[in-house]
Amino acid sequence: MPTLQTEDVSLHYDTYGDRRKPPLLLLAGLGGIGASFGTAVTRFAADHFVIVPDHRGTGRSSRPQGGYTIAQHARDFAALVEHLDTGPVHVSGTSTGGAIAQLMALDHPARVRSVTMASSFARPDSYMRRQFALRRKLMIDADARSIFDCNALFLFSPLYASRNPERVAAWIDRGAAELPERDIALKRIDMIMAHNAYSRLSAIRQPTLIICGDCDLCTPLHISEEIAAAMPHATLDVVRGSGHFIHLEQEDRFVEAVGTFIDRA
Repeated sequence: MPTLQTEDVSLHYDTYGDRRKPPLLLLAGLGGIGASFGTAVTRFAADHFVIVPDHRGTGRSSRPQGGYTIAQHARDFAALVEHLDTGPVHVSGTSTGGAIAQLMALDHPARVRSVTMASSFARPDSYMRRQFALRRKLMIDADARSIFDCNALFLFSPLYASRNPERVAAWIDRGAAELPERDIALKRIDMIMAHNAYSRLSAIRQPTLIICGDCDLCTPLHISEEIAAAMPHATLDVVRGSGHFIHLEQEDRFVEAVGTFIDRA
């Protein structure tokens, strides 16, 4: 099982594809588990050397008591890129992974060749704060199934949930079965509520793609539009009909958009 010992954490990661091809680092959202990208990973591996880590405190990575900040996660993954000796990587992060990608590009620019932020944010607005205050309370008080039943309402578009009830139910079952330690889950929620890189976005020099579904109820489109307005050189790609999980709801569209952007970058 490949791991990297860096600072206070043992990071688990998987790699796919040919090391001679352009390196692509996929960063998961709040759940932090690399496997959440599903079959998109193997599709990217046809043309890229794909690196898929589990965040500290999640999956098969260790569970330190501290270090739950976006900046620390950026340091973790910059260390992973250095460890793998790939040269600068294309970083594609969804949601929380997109926030981490921002600070990788800003604080560790030599490790980053391009940035994709999918369903992400540069700072939480009042809507996000209300949403995550509720989700934090659920994490404290509710049973595992109720937590993921609620989360599914924010993360899947209504149309997708209506047409794919079995897939949404399977996601809820899996999440409830893999519920992380609640103290770590709370620290991770607090981590994203503390993130604010908005004033620094214009300093990102790497080619940047911003992707958001127009039916995203977790980090709605206006949040990605705010990022795009602060980064006039970036490209905003709006995925019609998609919720927060673009890589699950519209995998073909996600893989094509990211792959085409990387090729150009």
